[in-house]
Amino acid sequence: MSEGPGPRRPPSAVRLRLKGRVQGVGFRWFARQAARELGVAGRVRNLPDGSVEALAAGDPATLASFRERLRQGPPGARVQEIEEQELATVPDWDGFEIDR
Repeated sequence: MSEGPGPRRPPSAVRLRLKGRVQGVGFRWFARQAARELGVAGRVRNLPDGSVEALAAGDPATLASFRERLRQGPPGARVQEIEEQELATVPDWDGFEIDR
């Protein structure tokens, strides 16, 4: 008798700040597409200092996959650094959107 998959880990949320050549290369649209494909909820926006901020919620394994997709980035992007901060609470986001 199969026990099936183990217990699901509760969702978590992170703030990712991506530095490098991440603005002007379609990064926010790339992040939104990756999030939707992986089932990650949240938001992404450009910051005045030239970095990109992504707020993302999902199970830990999915967030790890999302982070790796962002590390790759779209053509023309070059991610030099990702700062990650775990959020204390998991927001109740519906989908993944680009904030302008």
